[in-house]
Amino acid sequence: MKNPVHWFQRHYSIIYKGVLVLASVFLIVQLFPRETRFEYEYQQGRPWLYNDLIAPFDFAVLKTDEELRRERQEVLKDFQPFFTREQRIAEQKQSEFIVNFNLAWNQKYEDDYPEELRGEHLRFSLDILDSVYTRGIIFLDDEHRDKPGDFEIRVIDGNIARTRTIDDFFTIGDAFLFLGAALAEEDQLDTDLLKPLLENALEPNIVYNPDLTSQAISAELEDIPLTRGMVQQGEKIISQGELVTAEKYQVLESFRAEYQRQVGRGATIYLLYLGQFLLVSISIVVLMLFLYVFRKDVFADNRRILLILLSVFLMVLLTSQVIQYNVDFLYLVPVVIVPVIIRAFFDNRLALYVHIITIILIGFLIPRSFEFVFLQFVAGIVAILSMISMRRRSQLFITVGLIFITYSSVFFGLSLAHTGTFENIEWINFAYFAGGAFLTLFAYPLIFMFERLFALPTEFSLLELADTNNKLLRQLAMEAPGTFQHSLQVANLSEEAIFAIGGNSLLTRTGALYHDIGKMENPFFFTENQTTGFNPHEDISNKESAKIIINHVIAGIEMARKNNLPEYLIDFIRTHHGTTTARYFYTLEVNENTEENVDIKDFSYPGPRPFSKETAVVMMADSVEAASRSLNRPDEKQINELVDSIIDTQMKENQFENADITFKDITTTKKIFKRRLLNIFHVRVAYPKLN
Repeated sequence: MKNPVHWFQRHYSIIYKGVLVLASVFLIVQLFPRETRFEYEYQQGRPWLYNDLIAPFDFAVLKTDEELRRERQEVLKDFQPFFTREQRIAEQKQSEFIVNFNLAWNQKYEDDYPEELRGEHLRFSLDILDSVYTRGIIFLDDEHRDKPGDFEIRVIDGNIARTRTIDDFFTIGDAFLFLGAALAEEDQLDTDLLKPLLENALEPNIVYNPDLTSQAISAELEDIPLTRGMVQQGEKIISQGELVTAEKYQVLESFRAEYQRQVGRGATIYLLYLGQFLLVSISIVVLMLFLYVFRKDVFADNRRILLILLSVFLMVLLTSQVIQYNVDFLYLVPVVIVPVIIRAFFDNRLALYVHIITIILIGFLIPRSFEFVFLQFVAGIVAILSMISMRRRSQLFITVGLIFITYSSVFFGLSLAHTGTFENIEWINFAYFAGGAFLTLFAYPLIFMFERLFALPTEFSLLELADTNNKLLRQLAMEAPGTFQHSLQVANLSEEAIFAIGGNSLLTRTGALYHDIGKMENPFFFTENQTTGFNPHEDISNKESAKIIINHVIAGIEMARKNNLPEYLIDFIRTHHGTTTARYFYTLEVNENTEENVDIKDFSYPGPRPFSKETAVVMMADSVEAASRSLNRPDEKQINELVDSIIDTQMKENQFENADITFKDITTTKKIFKRRLLNIFHVRVAYPKLN
């Protein structure tokens, strides 16, 4: 390696691919949990497929979530909430009563009654308030208002907690009734004066203590044992072929949890990481091998590889985050969004293969992954099949509906196969399926974002751009109608040819429609737009004419960028003449200047040459269609010779050396062009003569 810089430049593409693969593997491995996985796969309602399982150590049998829920409900049902006796309320209200009583008494009687009578009224009132507050006035919030009178509570009085019932206390209404009854028995007192003052002095002093109650509830819930019973070392857990019942399933789950806890403590984190790295590496390398063998065009384009790997990583990332938050929301993850996106940019086979790799990687993250992988595999196939011909954006909504139906059907079947009953079906999962299917619609903005980010075509955007009502195409039809008709014919020829030899027919058609938009800058310098018989080339030199003709490529590129056309369409504009020569004006110049050396560069297009099968076909179709217009009375022989001559010349000039097109493809393209031109010019087959 004499020059490292040159070596790096020659191998840049391969190095870049290697970096992408290593980065993808590294990032995906970071999402994996650093814990050992249980070596057995089992499902409730299905037989145990392994040898007899003997407990290698003692372990406790965990309670099911349902058992824990029932025990918690039992604790909450019999729980005695805490209330607090607020002594300050009684003291404060009694002090306020004395002040209010004196004011009311002086205002009503002044000095008409002796002081002894005032004191008698005051003592009676304070005794009544003291008896009410001693018993206590309880305030019941919405949570306890409907409780029966014998419902037990715990009342904190000072530092002592006593168990009481609600009936042991006054409610505010009961306290009013008690006051009324006590005042009714006193004929010698001014009850009209005392009653409103006493009622105003009543306030609940037995109040609910939510903090202490919450702490006590948490403590009692924590005291609920999480296990029931033990399995001793050497005891058989389950026999080979034995049905995994609900009870056995819970024992196996308990064994799995204890196994991971004990084995995980002794596991080397570096070995775990190495194993995960190998698994992810194999998965990504298999994906790359698939691209190398079956989709060399994708493998050669680093942008496309980056798009595929980024889609896989983002889905694995999203799934890992959801699992960490709550594994119950796993089916909310729109996993099938990956094949939908890949299908929008590539083909069905690649979309399915990428989907399989994605769900396999996700399967490493989740427990009992078989059901998940099977469910997503079937849903992915249905999604891809529903998008075989993505010619309308509304098809995404149809795809969403089919995904939901598939999720629900497969899950329903799996549930019945495992449990044999409707009772144990987790119906909430159907809501998750609906949410996950709906979230698949986010594929649309993601497709739009990836399309702009990676400059790759999708059928959605191509259909919009190929609409002849598009602003730029309408402008072409108005300002250069001959060129517009020429572009339509080139599009028809190119589309049929690329369909036959294999390629993106919609991309080819759209690129053909825009390949000559640069002619709008000087439309009358091109023969197809000259309708008056006047030829402006007659007034200028051959070099100037050639420059105007050649410059329509540059003008087209500038016009396309000004109108925000994507780069993959601009490629058709810049390559549709390759590095060929404006032969008409070059020949005139040579004939007119026989004694001078004519520089062919002045009459050559700047290139580049076509670098894809689609751009190569458009170049051939453009030249053939334009030349066919010069035929006065075209017949089959003339058309055959014309097509062969033009395309053979382009081959001799190595115009297709950068494109992935074969001699067989070119031969097929010739045949299609000949047949189409015969149809266009209505050439009839010569009838044989009788001998």
